Amino acid sequence: MKRIFLLFILGILFVCHPVKSTEQPTYFINPLFPGDHPDPSILRDGDDYYIVHSSFEYYPGLTIWHSTDLINWQPVANALQQYVGSVWAPDLVKHNGKFFIYFPANNTNYVVWANNIEGPWSAPIDLQVNNIDPGHISDENGKRYLYFSNGGYVPLSPDGLSVSGSFQHVYDGWPIPREWQIECFCMEGPKLMKRGEYYYLTVAQGGTAGPPTGHMVISARSKSPLGPWENSPHNPIIRTKSASEQWCSVGHGTVLEDGAGDWWMVLHGYENGHYNMGRQTLMLPLEWTSDGWYKIPDKTSISQALPIALPSSGKTPFALSDPFTGSSLNLQWKFFGPYNPDRVEMSADGLTIKGQGRALDDCSPLLCTPSSHSYTAQVKVELKGEAKAGLILFYNEKAASGILTDNKNILTNINGWQFVTEANKVDRHAWLRIKKIGQVVDMYYSTDGENWTKTENSLEVSGFHHNVLGGFMAMRIGLAAIGEGEITFKDFKYWAE
Repeated sequence: MKRIFLLFILGILFVCHPVKSTEQPTYFINPLFPGDHPDPSILRDGDDYYIVHSSFEYYPGLTIWHSTDLINWQPVANALQQYVGSVWAPDLVKHNGKFFIYFPANNTNYVVWANNIEGPWSAPIDLQVNNIDPGHISDENGKRYLYFSNGGYVPLSPDGLSVSGSFQHVYDGWPIPREWQIECFCMEGPKLMKRGEYYYLTVAQGGTAGPPTGHMVISARSKSPLGPWENSPHNPIIRTKSASEQWCSVGHGTVLEDGAGDWWMVLHGYENGHYNMGRQTLMLPLEWTSDGWYKIPDKTSISQALPIALPSSGKTPFALSDPFTGSSLNLQWKFFGPYNPDRVEMSADGLTIKGQGRALDDCSPLLCTPSSHSYTAQVKVELKGEAKAGLILFYNEKAASGILTDNKNILTNINGWQFVTEANKVDRHAWLRIKKIGQVVDMYYSTDGENWTKTENSLEVSGFHHNVLGGFMAMRIGLAAIGEGEITFKDFKYWAE
């Protein structure tokens, strides 16, 4: 509520329109991407900005978002259709007019590429090199290199689609004081750029979860993309210093210059008290010192309203609600695990998904990312055959709960314990609703879409996050089609409470 109130006040005080030197700036308040959007990699291409995040077990993967003002974003493409395992920190780059995304999965690294950012994107190409978190850089002669989390690099072929030489270690990171509370040294997420005579290497250290004070952003520079690297005197560039701060485990930064000549860092962090939302994308301004280092301006906080000089696009914010009346699945939807497009049929009548598995732990639900602390989600379901339909909250196969229906009964699933909670109440169709206030979720059903009945069962979901369950993921809203038969979903609605 505090964030909504502050945004309302700022909306009254500041009008978003093209900014001249004598005009008031537009303001924004973090997070830049609310909800689970970890490991951001951002690219400026003229007046356009594109960003991609880790997609883990969510497929189709590597969703690319577009903006012209750095504040309002819309998804434009899924760059990865083929299942290759859990996709970790990617790097989105443009080189010689083509777009590339380098990413690790399944103990190797891949690349996909496209002539146009909206696709079509190539099938993933296995680079046959180990390690994680690839970061691309090219030198003044166009030679290309790929850095990794362990402080080394490999040379790439001119087309960027294969490795052309052996691994070279050139950077050991920044020594973290032993008395600091961190998860591990864990250098990761190298991002590289050139400004003036220097190349800049930005990495994360301290562990991406664990203690709230662990993760941090570290900077180094060199006159060669191959090192040697000199650590910044301003390290760590940013770090959560107290467990009482709003944003915890902040790190994994990418540096960019916007079209107005201002510099920014895009990074991620957990929100205190809302770890089950995952790592959310944040943005902070940067300034350059007279001796050529970047730093966060003094007295700048992630939690304050921050000015930006780019003119607002004026676009309507992206919305999760979906009537399911299009010809293809909207980009906010992801299946958990291998993506089987043969399960899905879109028509004017709704979204039909063939049933799979016997329970929530093996049905590969269709998921979207909630953007609010408290919210309501609802959907109409129609059942064919012996399939069950569910509206659920899903972290992984071992942590999933929600309200379901079979041909005649309303069921509850609480972390694998599934039972009939309302017998003989429906006839092959129902409306299902979940309402999350804080960390407690109530469940409802309706037979007409207007009159709702609350079941006796509620959920407590504060533990649906990585520090409890592992996997680096987050709690998402899911649509489940289980068993033999098929489910048609209609008119999915989501709103913040």
